[in-house]
Amino acid sequence: MAAAVLAHRSSEIASPTIIVSSSGTSSWHIGEGAHPLSQATWQSAGYRHEHSARQFSAESFAALDLILAMDQSNYANIIALATGPQDHQKVVLLRECDPTATSDEVPDPYGEGEDAYKSVLVMIESAVSHLLRELTQEPPQA
Repeated sequence: MAAAVLAHRSSEIASPTIIVSSSGTSSWHIGEGAHPLSQATWQSAGYRHEHSARQFSAESFAALDLILAMDQSNYANIIALATGPQDHQKVVLLRECDPTATSDEVPDPYGEGEDAYKSVLVMIESAVSHLLRELTQEPPQA
């Protein structure tokens, strides 16, 4: 869901260019599409996105500038694959970007109902809005 929101919202900004990819930290569901409730939730909010599950690997660090983790477990799994401090610096919990968040984790709504997915979408939208605002700000002049 976060990839759908970020891909859509980042397409609305001129700079920086943001290329969004999504992967999990386990091998579950590799090659499968998005969970039907997740996809229905982002589509009903107006987001269009294609998704096929794949697994994050240590090689992913070389291709990515920023890695957004949804929760502490995923964060720890990603950090465990890091090869050095330069990789560690690329990993951030998505909700850490949102100063209004009451938690630094996006809960996994898997196995819950539609309301849980909608609640997660609201969290993601807020965090993505703050992230994009931060990324598009001009650096201070020296």
